[in-house]
Amino acid sequence: MKLREQKTALLLIDFQKGFDNEDFWGGNRNNKDAEKKALKILTQWRALNLPIFHIIHSSLDPNSKLHESHPGFEMKNELKPIKGEPLIIKNVNSAFIGTNLKETLDNQGINKLVILGLTTNHCISTTTRMAGNLGFDTLLVEDATATFDRKGVNGELFSAEIIHQTTLANLQEEFAQIITTNKLLEQL
Repeated sequence: MKLREQKTALLLIDFQKGFDNEDFWGGNRNNKDAEKKALKILTQWRALNLPIFHIIHSSLDPNSKLHESHPGFEMKNELKPIKGEPLIIKNVNSAFIGTNLKETLDNQGINKLVILGLTTNHCISTTTRMAGNLGFDTLLVEDATATFDRKGVNGELFSAEIIHQTTLANLQEEFAQIITTNKLLEQL
């Protein structure tokens, strides 16, 4: 059965301008085409008139690029919601905590989620884990997510790609099915 025939929603998470400042987040972002892939998915989702939820992060830290007082809080232009597409604002890593996302999905009878956005090891991972724990059949689009280099607890540097791949490995099968944009569109 095609995804369009199931109760499937698309979650676009934290596609915000603040992530354009790579150095602030650790530098060396992987998947530089994640937004292009997300737009490809979003365009097809809209064409099929399927449920879409835009989720952004509103940091409580006034120094964050994602604080509402900073221009980085704004969504990236190409991925902004259009009329009828809900925008959910969260203050923590999970899109389910402190929001009405779960209730809205339940009210619409949605039981399958497709997740994409920024960053793989933070809000994407946390939301994906919770989605799986809440019983949603979850697909995570690996090439429509991205992250940055991270320093380890002993000061060692881990590349964005290593962080990305190990996060996906931790989520695979237990919390979500990891899928590419092309494979997702074939199943749509």
